[in-house]
Amino acid sequence: MSTLTSVPDALARARDVVHPAMVAAVERLNPELRRIAAYHLGWCDENGTPSARTGGKGVRPALAVLSAEAAGADAGDGVPGAVAVELVHNFSLLHDDVIDGDRERRHRPTVWALYGVGPAVLVGDALVALGHQILLERGPAGAAASEELTDAVAAMIGGQADDMAFEGRVDVTAAECLAMVAGKTGALLSCSAAIGAVLAGAPAAVVESLRRYGAHLGVAFQAVDDILGIWGDPERTGKPRGNDLSTRKKSLPVVFALDAGERRGAGELRRLLLNGPLDADAVARATELVDGTGARQATEALARDHLAAACSSLERAGLAGVACAELADLARFVVEREF
Repeated sequence: MSTLTSVPDALARARDVVHPAMVAAVERLNPELRRIAAYHLGWCDENGTPSARTGGKGVRPALAVLSAEAAGADAGDGVPGAVAVELVHNFSLLHDDVIDGDRERRHRPTVWALYGVGPAVLVGDALVALGHQILLERGPAGAAASEELTDAVAAMIGGQADDMAFEGRVDVTAAECLAMVAGKTGALLSCSAAIGAVLAGAPAAVVESLRRYGAHLGVAFQAVDDILGIWGDPERTGKPRGNDLSTRKKSLPVVFALDAGERRGAGELRRLLLNGPLDADAVARATELVDGTGARQATEALARDHLAAACSSLERAGLAGVACAELADLARFVVEREF
């Protein structure tokens, strides 16, 4: 049985397997797009000088590799899926930075801020197309995996559209917010957790159990992200404290707070969010109001509930032992990283 302390090792092991395939995939891009993609992925600086920086934690590719192993296959069977989901994830980050106007990611300029909106959009488009090419080269199993990824991308884009639409509303319900989260974040994590098993030719019941695990993990993951979007340390998040409030995002804590009733500050919070982007003083006051409703605790409880549901999905699946334990530990590591 693995332990939480071994999760960084599991992530590093997945990176060691996936990184060479990622490099080979990006090498296939148009040279100009390749240069910008390498910068975005943290492989070089803006001048093309190789960098020791890394990207994110690599949760999605690790899920793809572990799902292949949990289905009884070799880790290598999951690598094309790992590459594909990581390419698609970075496509979404590139486009999100443009949509949100974010000028920094991981403490350095975003692609659009450095190279322009057009190059950022084109590189994102190139990455999602490349992900599907990599899968379709794997024959019938790859075609099934490409279909899995297509459905996830469609759901992710739908969730992103809802997220944008919610910024102009103060009547967003918890049910609407959860449906948005299921698409925006849950869909790609669900795909990541299943795609390795799809490539390995696992039975439908195994694939479905892994999908459910990933979907629940996605909601829990976003709940933690939403907490960091208001209360996170800028040194760790790379964004100003209260960033989600300043842009009026209807994140889970905000929606829970707005539903708390007038006596707990929901009315004042609603009025603040109707007045356009919030300045520093308004962000500080909005943070106090959200905090005072118990919305942070409600969001933490939601994250833990979905973490438990994710682990239950694994327990019912009859998966290979070590990989199954690593998937459960990875879920706990991701969700409990700030609690």
